[in-house]
Order: sequence, then structure tokens, then C-alpha cells
Amino acid sequence: MTDPLTEIDRPEPRWPAMIAAASAVALHFALPDDMRYGPPWIVAGLIGAMVMLAAVTRNRGLHHLNNVLGYSIIGILTLGMCYGVGSLVLGVVNHTAKAGELLRSASILWLTNVIVFASLYWRLDAGGPNARERRDAHTEGAFLFPQMTYESPTVEDLTIAEEKGWRPHFIDYLFVAFNTSTAFSPTDAPVLSKWAKLAMMVQAIISFTTVVLIGARAVNIL
Repeated sequence: MTDPLTEIDRPEPRWPAMIAAASAVALHFALPDDMRYGPPWIVAGLIGAMVMLAAVTRNRGLHHLNNVLGYSIIGILTLGMCYGVGSLVLGVVNHTAKAGELLRSASILWLTNVIVFASLYWRLDAGGPNARERRDAHTEGAFLFPQMTYESPTVEDLTIAEEKGWRPHFIDYLFVAFNTSTAFSPTDAPVLSKWAKLAMMVQAIISFTTVVLIGARAVNIL
């Protein structure tokens, strides 16, 4: 008899999350030297090795190790983003950063903020991708996606998610993170859990700092 906890019904494509991690590393390279922590090639090599190991562990069904690697990747990216934001704020306070550098760094950190929190939501919501893809459909979680609420036009008493076995993928969480950084609030997907509400508050604060405060300062300098 097959164990339902190890069987994968509809595997979720992981390449969007891998591209997002690679993009965050590339953005880290684009920051000025004083806004990066550690040698960038070491960070890139570490992230690259962990992404490949995560792919191997997932293909072999080692879901616990895959989750550990996923959280570790997000942790490293988060550390780099926080270091960059802190350095950027200090550059504004101490008047040591030039206007062009401020604008470029603020834009890079804003994009990194979207990627990091999209990865965090994707990894944490409803047990993460490994748990979501082993369920028949996504009917509960930290976010209330529209597919979870719309009734199916063909099957009575079922939502579209239940009828079609719908599950959110990385792009759905990227959309949530983008809206949070742009509008400082959720749009199409209301937030249900406490941890997600706290995470979105932190994301909005970082976005507000980089876009409004830093950007406004750079424009004033210009």
C-alpha cells in the first residue's frame, strides 16, 4: 500500500523558485560593495550548491531535508537583504551615499524584498510545496486565493480548487508579495493566519523604507 505522505500526486514545478533564488543572488552582486555582506562569490556558490541539493533531495523524496535546505536558502537571502537595507539607511543618515547609488540600491533591495517574501510565503503556506502537492486540492492555508472561494460552475457544493485539484504555485505567492510591496496591503488574496500578517507587515515596512524614504532622499539630492 502506498504511503499518502510520500506519494506525490501532481508535482509542483520548482524552476520558478530556482530562478527567483538565482535572481536574488544576481541582485546581490549588483549592490555596492559596502552594502554586501561577505564575498559575493561565496554567497553565490553556497546558494547555488544548496539549490542543486534541494532539487536532488526533492527528486529522491527526502522532503524533510528539502525543507531544511529551502529555509536555509531563504535565510541567507534574508540576511543579505537586511544587511543591504541597514547599510542603505546608514548611508542616508550619514550622507555618505550618492543620489544615483541610492536610487539603484533602493530599486535592487525592493526587488529582493519581493523575491525573498514570495519565497517565504511559498515555503510556509499550508506546510510548504511538498505538503501541498500531496493533497487533493488546496482548500485552506494562510492566504485565501480566489480559486478557493469561487463555486464550480459544473459541480454543486464544490469550489474550483476542489473540482480541479488546484494548488497555488510560486507565481501566485510572487503576485502576493509584489502587491504587498507595491500597495503595502494584500489585494486579491486576503490574509488569514497570524504569521502571514506579521510577515506582510515586515515586508511592507521594508518596501516603505526603500521606496518612499530612500527614494525621496535621493530625489532631493538630485
